[in-house]
Amino acid sequence: MAKATLTISSKNYSSWSLRGWLLTKFSGLEFDEIITSPDDASARAEILLLSSSILVPCLRHDGATIWDTLAIAEYLNETMPHAGLLPADRILRAHCRSICGEIHSGFTTLRASLPVNLKGHFPNFKIWSRAQADIDRVCTIWRECLAKSGGPFLFGERSMADAMYAPVVTRFTTYDVKLEPKLKAYASMIMAMPEMQEWIEAAKAEPAEIEELEVEY
Repeated sequence: MAKATLTISSKNYSSWSLRGWLLTKFSGLEFDEIITSPDDASARAEILLLSSSILVPCLRHDGATIWDTLAIAEYLNETMPHAGLLPADRILRAHCRSICGEIHSGFTTLRASLPVNLKGHFPNFKIWSRAQADIDRVCTIWRECLAKSGGPFLFGERSMADAMYAPVVTRFTTYDVKLEPKLKAYASMIMAMPEMQEWIEAAKAEPAEIEELEVEY
């Protein structure tokens, strides 16, 4: 069987690429990376939230082509069931899918106001009220999950939810978002994962910059 491939865009700016890459890493499926330049029109549209149809990341494996992060997550859960991308318990699986769907389709103001930028750091960043409402909702989701599971991950063991919310963790780090101690500990743990450290190191080595995402509001 041919090794899987995962097409991604910028590691510094692309939240969707990070999600797909982490999901595939968490699953244990071996894959080769295909990196699309941020100068590519479709990749740039995805990163700048200008594309109505996000085609990156794209996982190709065993005859299947999957280009949506939730679809990638579900495919990997079926293909690599022992990886535990979804909780074993039916109720927890439903909860996990719900919060993954929420971050997948919502939080548009947070995405636009605090774009992913792993090389950036903006202390005392001005957070607008609508973005703060998104931040508050994320914190509520994390707080409820950690209280119910006991941690250290959102559902106790590492799951697709942690991959889906990892770009939010990077946003909170980049823009110096203040978190209560338990949520800060969770965010620090996500940033310290070997997979995240590998991604961040590669992101910092990227030469390209997207000027639109380097503006301090």
